[in-house]
Amino acid sequence: MSELATLARPYATAVFKRAKETGTTPQWSDALEFLSAVISDPQIERAAENPVSSKDKFTQALLDLCRGKIDGEGENFVRILIANKRLGLIKLISEQFEQLRADEEGYIVAEVHTAYPLDDAEINQLTTLLQQTLGKQPRLHILVDETLIGGVLIKAGDRVIDASVHGQIQRLAKRLYN
Repeated sequence: MSELATLARPYATAVFKRAKETGTTPQWSDALEFLSAVISDPQIERAAENPVSSKDKFTQALLDLCRGKIDGEGENFVRILIANKRLGLIKLISEQFEQLRADEEGYIVAEVHTAYPLDDAEINQLTTLLQQTLGKQPRLHILVDETLIGGVLIKAGDRVIDASVHGQIQRLAKRLYN
């Protein structure tokens, strides 16, 4: 995994520098997120990895699929990734781009897994608590995961805060068996 992150870093850095130069950071965020979602589709993955298919036809089909979601620079970026056989890195490139953006703009992305949907008051309370804990303004991505039973699991940068019932049960079981 770290090898793939190393391969993705120059692309993420180059895109981030270009986005800053042109003032298009939000558009690049959206484009990279869209490309990441498209490439993660199993059919697109198979088509990208198919050694028999024409790279030109695949490239054109992918760009047609992305029409309206990415601009000319985004299309050129896709062509470069395909030519260098790095299209599979798009998710890592997107994640690294978002980390560079967060560092530049002074916020932190926090992925919050909850056992149930949160209401506005809970989201505000969680945002305030995370801001105090992390020292940066958090941008929350909330995902419902019923396997947690209750509570939350938060991933922010390299920190993980497990305040879920599932996590507590796992820690208790570990203590009992040790």
